[in-house]
Amino acid sequence: MIVLQLLLYCLLFTAMVKIAVIGGAVNGLYFYPKEVQDRAIELGLIDRNTMNRKRKCFMIPFFIVMLAALVLIIGLWNGASSFGEAYWQALLFLEVMNIYDGVVIDKLWVGHSQFWVLPGLEDAPFVQTWRQVLKKRSILALIWVAGAAIVGGLVHLIF
Repeated sequence: MIVLQLLLYCLLFTAMVKIAVIGGAVNGLYFYPKEVQDRAIELGLIDRNTMNRKRKCFMIPFFIVMLAALVLIIGLWNGASSFGEAYWQALLFLEVMNIYDGVVIDKLWVGHSQFWVLPGLEDAPFVQTWRQVLKKRSILALIWVAGAAIVGGLVHLIF
C-alpha cells in the first residue's frame, strides 16, 4: 500500500508542476537558474514582477496541498497517530519526493523535453548537472529531516 501512496504523492507533485506551466514554460520561469531568468526578462518574455507573482501563486498553494496530502495520507489513510510513526512515514514520503524531483522531474522531464526550452534561449543551459542535482538533493534531504518532524507533529495533533 505504501508504494501506491508514494506513487500517488509523486503524481500529485507532477500534476501541480504541470498546472503551474499551463500556457508554456515561461510561466514557470522561477524554476530556472537565475542566469536564464535574467536573460528571459531581458528578451521580454516576462517581467520580474510577473515572474515573482507567479512564483508566489504557485509555491504557497503547492506547499499547502503537498502538506495537507501528506498529513491526510499518514493520519487518515494509514491511521498513524503517534509522533514516531508519523515522523518515519513523513520522512519516507519527503525523501522519495526529493529523489523523484531531482531524477524524474529535473533530469528526465526537464532534461529530455523540448517543452522546457524557452524561445530565444535555446543555447542557455537550464538542465541541472548530476553534480548540481546531488548537491541540492543532499541539502534538501537534511531539511526534510526537520520537515518530517513538523508533519509528524501535525499528524499527532490532528489524529
